[in-house]
Amino acid sequence: MASGPIAERNQDATIYVGGLDEKVTETLLWELFVQAGPVVNVHMPKDRVTQLHQGYGFVEFLGEEDADYAIKIMNMIKLYGKPIRVNKASAHQKNLDVGANIFIGNLDPEVDEKLLYDTFSAFGVILQTPKIMRDPETGNSKGFAFINFASFEASDAAMDAMNGQYLCNRPISVSYAFKKDSKGERHGSAAERLLAAQNPLSHADRPHQLFADAPVPMIPMMNQMMPPPPLIVPPPAHIPNPPMFPPAMPPQMPPPPQLPPSLAPPPLPSSNWPANMPPIPPPPQTYF
Repeated sequence: MASGPIAERNQDATIYVGGLDEKVTETLLWELFVQAGPVVNVHMPKDRVTQLHQGYGFVEFLGEEDADYAIKIMNMIKLYGKPIRVNKASAHQKNLDVGANIFIGNLDPEVDEKLLYDTFSAFGVILQTPKIMRDPETGNSKGFAFINFASFEASDAAMDAMNGQYLCNRPISVSYAFKKDSKGERHGSAAERLLAAQNPLSHADRPHQLFADAPVPMIPMMNQMMPPPPLIVPPPAHIPNPPMFPPAMPPQMPPPPQLPPSLAPPPLPSSNWPANMPPIPPPPQTYF
């Protein structure tokens, strides 16, 4: 499990794993992430006095594709009941907490950290694992949580889109969290927004937001349905020099044959026959 100097690692193929429980070991991380691809080494920085790891580690893969795949399938899974945070090690070094922290209230007891991450990561980069406040004895949720974004653009979009929306059959409230050790002052001040504009993650790695109702510029809203394009019927194909056919002629009937006078039928009786003439008897019927 030993790892070489940081300069000798393949940083593009190395991932950062945070939020680890104290019972997690390097062997366990190796066995977990080897399911995503070939692992080169695992390193968990430890305290020099207690020799306990500090809640995070680094996993280096053989290739960058394996690291990207591990991030997709391993992020926010639970180890010993705690969701872990998995992202690129290079991105982790850029994480700057600029104060884009939001408060989420009226949470259903079924809402966990992974559901919050999957829901709110659509609006921007989340720096840390969503923190659900839980009872220390039972572990049950207290009904509120905190999320730390990398930019105020993402936190503003999350507030505009999710405040009052239903999550697990409960309408949630989303607002900026209060600052620690402050007299009722919330995050989102002008000074914090100025610092957030200098965050290297503020304008990078933007997620897919086509389904969000937040007022994100240059993104069409789902409730603005565009009319369907007109149906264009192609003209009939032109056949050069079509063959000329004579018009259809009506069939010519041959003239009736002329019978000799001896075989000609008798002339029809005229209408001036006497009225008392007996009717002509019908021909005899023959039965077979």
